[in-house]
Amino acid sequence: MLSSLVGFLSNGVLDLLWWQILLATVVLTHITIVSVTVYLHRCQAHRALELHPVASHFFRFWLWMTTGMVTVQWAAVHRKHHAKCETDEDPHSPRTYGIRKVLLAGAELYRVEAKNEETLRKFGYGTPNDWLERNVYAKYPSLGVSLLAVVDVALFGVAGVSVWAVQMIWIPFWAGGVVNGLGHFWGYRTFGTADASTNVAPFGILIGGEELHNNHHAYVTSAKLSNRWYEFDIGWMYIRLLSALGLAQVRRVAPTPHLVKGKVVLDTDTVRAVLLNRYDVITRYARAAEREYGKELKRVKHVSRRERLEMLHEVRRWFRQGQTGQGSSRRLQLTGIYERNQKLRTYVELREDLLAIWERSTASPEELLLHLQQWCHRAERSGIAALEEFSLRLRQYACREA
Repeated sequence: MLSSLVGFLSNGVLDLLWWQILLATVVLTHITIVSVTVYLHRCQAHRALELHPVASHFFRFWLWMTTGMVTVQWAAVHRKHHAKCETDEDPHSPRTYGIRKVLLAGAELYRVEAKNEETLRKFGYGTPNDWLERNVYAKYPSLGVSLLAVVDVALFGVAGVSVWAVQMIWIPFWAGGVVNGLGHFWGYRTFGTADASTNVAPFGILIGGEELHNNHHAYVTSAKLSNRWYEFDIGWMYIRLLSALGLAQVRRVAPTPHLVKGKVVLDTDTVRAVLLNRYDVITRYARAAEREYGKELKRVKHVSRRERLEMLHEVRRWFRQGQTGQGSSRRLQLTGIYERNQKLRTYVELREDLLAIWERSTASPEELLLHLQQWCHRAERSGIAALEEFSLRLRQYACREA
């Protein structure tokens, strides 16, 4: 009897080998990641999809046990992050707190903001408020993780303590630290958003697709985070699976540029399409400008190869940012290229004018159309072949028929 009890406490009900326990831990933490990205992030915070009550309740229960996070708090903090991104009011911006603080103590920053009643009142709208939420999940958030500890020890024995510990640090580290920290500090940028968001990696597997953070900031309400052919969003794969089972309904995905070959007339439909695909437009414009700048930079004799690469990197970052600036990049001015090169001045000026059209998005369709016509006219009369080609491509943008 005593030996059976000792065996049970040592090995648990499942009596697994070490590698089987490791595999089980990976699977369990992955389910938690999927629950955060599909339910908390894409469904609750951004309403990019609707979940069937069965799926919704499963995710809520699983997160209650594995994280103790309350839906209204998570959604409110995340929405505030988007509303106040990269400012002093951003709950977890590396620009404000530093990358070390966000990476290592991101969960603590979240907990502090989650206690802010004003944040919950202003940004916590539309989240579950039923009997279960009020009387179980929100009222006793620590009960779930305590119950999980008991379950882990019962299933895995003494090793269950380690399994539970890994589950407890999984989301705080990957979501609170890596996504919120590295996702605004290191990686590549596909779109010129006004914030510092980056894609940490093109393969969104480990963090459920949240690695594609710049894509998310560009198209906040998209249920799909991958955008380029080489990017993979495993969270989107699960959403498609849930949709096939009738457990989810996708509401929005990022727009795919639709071009009508041979279309040359600018109309209000063109304006709508350009505004809808603004990040695709500015990214393509930036690439054209960067190529021109690179050609001109090679002609400067007093600049070393290393300096040339640094300048090109800085100008690339400047051209791809999502907001208007005050003139040209500092590096452009230092090399003297900007002052003596009309082509580059035209690229910079037209970029400012193009972004200004987006800032007038509340204007009437007729006014926006006039501004776009003027922009295309100037680009096509610039004498710069690349700008003429870009303008002709811009004319081809159109909205897809419903």
